[in-house]
Order: sequence, then structure tokens, then C-alpha cells
Amino acid sequence: MGRMKFAVALLCVSLAAVRDAVQAEEDFVSLAELEDSLLRNLFKGYQKWVRPVQHANDTITVRFGLKISQLVDVDEKNQLMTTNVWLWQEWIDVKLKWNPDDYGGITAIRVPSETIWLPDIVLYENADGRFEGSLMTKAIVRWDGTITWTPPASYKSACNMDVTFFPFDRQNCSMKFGSWTYDGNMVDLVLVDHYVDRKDFFDNGEWEILNATGVKGSRRDGIYWYPFVTYSFILKRLPLFYTLFLIIPCLGLSFLTVLVFYLPSDEGEKLSLSTSVLVSLTVFLLVIEEIIPSSSKVIPLIGEYLLFIMIFVTFSIIVTVFVINVHHRSSATYHPMAPWVKSLFLQRLPRLLCMRGHTDRYNFPDNELRSPEPKPRRAIGRRGVQGQQKGPLVGKEDENQAWLAMLEKATNSVRYISQHIKEGALYKRGCTRLEVCGAGAGQDLPVGLPHGVHTGNCSHLHSRSADVPQHTLMHTQMLQPADLPPQNLI
Repeated sequence: MGRMKFAVALLCVSLAAVRDAVQAEEDFVSLAELEDSLLRNLFKGYQKWVRPVQHANDTITVRFGLKISQLVDVDEKNQLMTTNVWLWQEWIDVKLKWNPDDYGGITAIRVPSETIWLPDIVLYENADGRFEGSLMTKAIVRWDGTITWTPPASYKSACNMDVTFFPFDRQNCSMKFGSWTYDGNMVDLVLVDHYVDRKDFFDNGEWEILNATGVKGSRRDGIYWYPFVTYSFILKRLPLFYTLFLIIPCLGLSFLTVLVFYLPSDEGEKLSLSTSVLVSLTVFLLVIEEIIPSSSKVIPLIGEYLLFIMIFVTFSIIVTVFVINVHHRSSATYHPMAPWVKSLFLQRLPRLLCMRGHTDRYNFPDNELRSPEPKPRRAIGRRGVQGQQKGPLVGKEDENQAWLAMLEKATNSVRYISQHIKEGALYKRGCTRLEVCGAGAGQDLPVGLPHGVHTGNCSHLHSRSADVPQHTLMHTQMLQPADLPPQNLI
């Protein structure tokens, strides 16, 4: 008996579950049928090209908001800003209203945006030709006629770039939205929020959004006025990349330019260093030219700095060429120093710099190097009276005198050169082994000792020749008089 009751109870529970499932299936089918019936009734005779108002003077108010999801790129060269945004729009369509009680409590439906009237809000400053730029997603229609449409869009908007302080610059880029065909009497725009929604924003590695705000404006054209909404984005460039790979190398090259003047004139790399720095600065200038826009309105300060450094390097190359040319000039290259240059750099400038003036060790008195002027010779006439000799002999004697003067001048020049060569050899070739009076054999005295040491120590050689070894006298005689410096001969 107990088993019978348990079986009957289990059967009753199963029948109840089956009944509930059948009822739920009937309710589901009825809800789908109700929504299908609702859509047929709403869009029966609906024309999406007609503005949904009851009276001609009615204005459709569109609540507008902007959500930014990503700052894709900021192209300074072409002055473009690429963004991914969501356009939040809400308005009331009086032709799409119903009573929820008549349709099983349905309060909202999703319909394709292509089947309803849209306020045709576009981006005015679009740069790629796609002014709508949005995906035709579905719109949410509520029972009171309120339509909410949030299409995603990718825009390339024009942006006026100011690169004066590149790469530490800030840009102000704007996006202006408005209806393309309706004036303010037909469609009006109202801002939902004065700030751009950045809850779902994905950070950019080069730019940072400091502020993004919106403001409503209008433009009047005759009797019509056109409302629009302008969003301003304050962008700040992250300068770390350009600081490490652009600013610091440029500063290093600038200091290398100064070091060019520290190199000796004998170094062949003096000119090569300046040229290498100039080429490197040119490369950096080309890199900046590829980044910044080709505009004559503003020039970045770093570009002006590089131009100034390039001019300075060019000037240093010119000065280096002049210095090397002057350094390698000598009497052998037929470039004697001008008197005014010698006076300026060897006499005047040392006094201004509190330095001692230059003294030429190889200078000879003028009277020794000056050739005697040929004097006219007087001839004795036939009567013993002194007078000018007449006839062809006078011309021959003048010619002979001229030749003698030239030969004497050449002889003095050769003597001057030989004395310079000997003294240079004495001052530049290490030490000469001298065994003088009072010094032991084998002692070395360096060349370049004061002349009084040689003359003073050897002034009594002949008087004491008996006490001095023979090899000492031999060495002393070899030094007199040709091997002594010219000052001892004068």
C-alpha cells in the first residue's frame, strides 16, 4: 500500500513539471509573437526619411555625448588626429510609441538603425572623406518613443599643430559635430555632459590626454542657425623617447664642435672632426623635418638650435682651414709673415694678455746683413784731375759693381742660412760630448748651455795648454770658431 502511494505521488509531480514546461513554452512563443506583432504594427507605413514630429514647428531635441576608447595616432606631419569614439545619441520618435500592456509588457525593442529616422550628425572636420564614419549598429527603441543609438566610429580629424616647443609641446585638437542637413529649428543638440567619457580609454604610448571637454555653439547663416558641439582635446607629448635619442645626441655633437679648436694644428683629423659633426647635425635635422609639418608659420626651437649649430660648425670649418693654411706657411712655401701680423701677434697681443713679448734668438744686426751700397767711382782724367770717366768703360764698371753687390748679398745670405742651420743642430740634437778645462774626461754637457759657459771655461786654454791633456785641447779646438753659436762670433 505504501509503495502504491509513493508511485502515485511521483506521477503527480511529473505531470506538474510537464505542465509547467508546456506553459513556459507557450509563454515564450507568445512573447516572440507579441514582439513580432509589435514590430509589424510600429513600422507599418513608417517612412524613415520623414522627420518624426506632430507639427511642422516642432523641434527634435537630440541629446549628444562622446565616449573615447582610443587615441590611435597624432600625425604631426599631415596635422591629423585619429581616434576611436562612441557617439551617444538620444531623441524621441513620436511614431514609435506603444502601450506595453497591449504587448505582454514589452517596454523596449532593438531595431536596425537603417530602418528608423536618424538625425544625420556628422564630424565637420573629417579629413578622410568619410563624414559619417560610424558603424550602423542597432538602436534601442522604448515604449515612449525614446530612441538611444550609440554607434562606434573611427575618425581622422584635422588638427592645427603647434610644434614650437617640440618635443615638449602640447596640442589642442578639436572635433566638431552637428547635423548635416537640419537647421536648429528642426534638430537641436543638447550636451549630456561637458566632459568626454574616458572610462574605457586605452592609453597611448606617445600622447597623454590632459583634458577633454565639450561646448555647444551655433553658426548663423541668414535666417537659419545651425547648432553644433565642439570637443577640445588637450594633448601632451611624452618626451622621454625624443630626449634620449634626439636631444642628448644633439647636445653631445655641439660640445664636440668646441673641442675642434682644442686639437693641435698638426693633427689631420682636425678638419675631419668638424666635417663629421656637420654631417651628423644634418642627419638630425632631416629626422626632425620628417616629423614636424612643412609649415612656415612656426619653426621648432630645436630646429633653430640645429641650424645655429650648423652655421657655427661651418664657421669653425672655415677657421680651421685658415688656421691649417697659416700653420703650414713658411719661407720654404714662399709665404713670409707680413710685418703687421708679426707686430700684432708677437708684440701687441702679448702685452694685452700680460705676456712677455717674443724675442728672436736667430736675429742678426741689420748692419751685418745689409749689403754695402755701391758707390760711384771717380775716374782720373788725362790731366790728373779727378772726374767722371766718360765713354763705354763707365757702363762696364757700373755693371761690375752691381754684380759685386749681388754676389756679396748672396754670400751674406748663405752665411746667415749656414749659421742658422748650425745653431739649430746644436739646440735640437741632444747632448754634445765636451771635455773642457776643469772637467774630467768623459763628462757630458748638454747643448743649449749659456754661451758664457763655453767661452768662460775655455778662455785660459792656451795659457794652461801644458797642464791640459792633449785630447781636451783637441776637442776645444774643434769647437772654435765654427761650432759656437752665432752670438759668440759677433
